[in-house]
Amino acid sequence: MGTVVGVVFYICLQHLPLPWYILTVAILFILGVWSCGITARAIGVHDHPTIVWDEIVGFLVAMTAAPTGWGWILLGFALFRLFDIVKPWPIRFIDTYVRGGLGIMLDDLLAGIYGLVSLRCLEIAFQKLETHGL
Repeated sequence: MGTVVGVVFYICLQHLPLPWYILTVAILFILGVWSCGITARAIGVHDHPTIVWDEIVGFLVAMTAAPTGWGWILLGFALFRLFDIVKPWPIRFIDTYVRGGLGIMLDDLLAGIYGLVSLRCLEIAFQKLETHGL
């Protein structure tokens, strides 16, 4: 559910100049470390499914400087969710051993970075295919 809300956030933020977009996402990350930590302590469960701020910010990271269009948003969504669910190294390690608000936010930040790198690689691949008429 958090990633769906992240799409709404992204639609609102996507037109910001890149430095402002990055600054906004960084501020949202810092607020998330604080608020997710407080929420986890209050409900007594680390990274409870009702905590979705981490997914919102992780998706925003994945979409940093993404090409425009719904296809790219859907691809970014799928890639972020893939890495958030599969948790390749070091995401699973962080999810398991880093506690508190930082741990809640950090694994999704890394899933977002993996998504960002994958999305950029796909963008380059599509550009090369288009250039060569394939």
